[in-house]
Amino acid sequence: MQAAANKFQDSMGPVPTAISPEYKHAPGGETMKALAWFGNTDVRVVDAPIPDITEPDDVILQITGTTICGSDLHLYHGEILALQKGDILGHEFMGKVLKTGANVHNLKPGQRVVSSFQISCGSCEYCQQKLSSFCDRTNNSSLQNYMYGQRDAGFFGYSHFTGGFPGGQAEYVRVPFGNVNLLPIPDGVTDEQSLYLSDVLPTSYHCVVDTGVQEGDTVGVWGLGPIGLCAVKWAQLKGAKRVIGIDTVPERLAIAQNVLGIEVIDFNVDKDVSKKVYEMVPRGFDVALDCGTFHEPKGMLHKVLKATMLETDVLETINEMIYCTRKMGRCGIIAAYAGIGHGFNVGALMEKGIRLIGNGQAPVRKYWEEILNDYIIPGKFDPTFMITHRVPIEDMAKLYAAFDKRIAGVEKVFVETKFSAPPSAGCPKLTRVDDWQ
Repeated sequence: MQAAANKFQDSMGPVPTAISPEYKHAPGGETMKALAWFGNTDVRVVDAPIPDITEPDDVILQITGTTICGSDLHLYHGEILALQKGDILGHEFMGKVLKTGANVHNLKPGQRVVSSFQISCGSCEYCQQKLSSFCDRTNNSSLQNYMYGQRDAGFFGYSHFTGGFPGGQAEYVRVPFGNVNLLPIPDGVTDEQSLYLSDVLPTSYHCVVDTGVQEGDTVGVWGLGPIGLCAVKWAQLKGAKRVIGIDTVPERLAIAQNVLGIEVIDFNVDKDVSKKVYEMVPRGFDVALDCGTFHEPKGMLHKVLKATMLETDVLETINEMIYCTRKMGRCGIIAAYAGIGHGFNVGALMEKGIRLIGNGQAPVRKYWEEILNDYIIPGKFDPTFMITHRVPIEDMAKLYAAFDKRIAGVEKVFVETKFSAPPSAGCPKLTRVDDWQ
């Protein structure tokens, strides 16, 4: 699949953009540790060239914190198109400024910053509205243009379907348009509190805000990974009177119940989720949020369709949400879907007047200052509640395998490099993946 996708994209040629994903190498041939993709479930920590300033808007970061995201598992399993052997992965990271290009005047060496997972040019129609994930000028993928009619922004470390930019699961990274894609972090805010401004916090916040969670709503959240758990917290802060989470991983259900104080449905116990929802909420949800995944089918039909490549994405969660939501209710999709699914319940969508909202990739720049200044700094939202482990970057390949199998209750991980500060008070200490039970 990857070879065919890359060949098809090459035949169409790249779409002209304002930047190039390729970077110059630092003088002297120095290398860094980086996590690279080589095939399905084959990721390796390799020695890669350290990036240098390539274009005048670039910033080079020394990575002080990176992580693994649930959507990285789509890459791990080869479910995102146009991956190429040796691609450096990772889209959620922060660091210290090492070098700045000639056009970057708002940042200086040594400054702590967090990076947006998407690359915004800062000047196109969408960027002017801070809709950074929809930037018109940074993704050269003719394949995405062909499949979707238009393109998202370029993303770090997420295949050549999103521009082919080397990612941040590395010791250094080049950030194009660094003057707009990096947020300075003030003293007093820890790295563990800051890192997830790169993706998880804006993504979960966008899901809740864009789907229109209001005071007094009853909300269902499908998927209690980091995005789902944060969406629960945001829904509570926006005034939801009741939130019910749906998952089957014991550690996730425990965090939702014991830390966030919500009701949960374990779909391995209550196999008919819709029936259970209507027992708990006879009127149906006001709002349903898809914070899960497309690559883990529950029913046999979709397992067969996936295995035979007759569908790429599974629509079971979307159908459950539509079924379980009240008439004129709202369903939001923040889970990262990529292609085609079968069996969509369009009749229920139409007849019930459901507002089905594709939230899109979250525009990080629209929200990250608000989240930092209005929620993290005042102590209204402490993202460290979801961090379960801390590991060194040398363990990154092993972390993918453990994260995929949810070993040791792994939820969100802080991955450190040689540039990282020691763990902050109350946060997990460094462990090695081989030692996890």
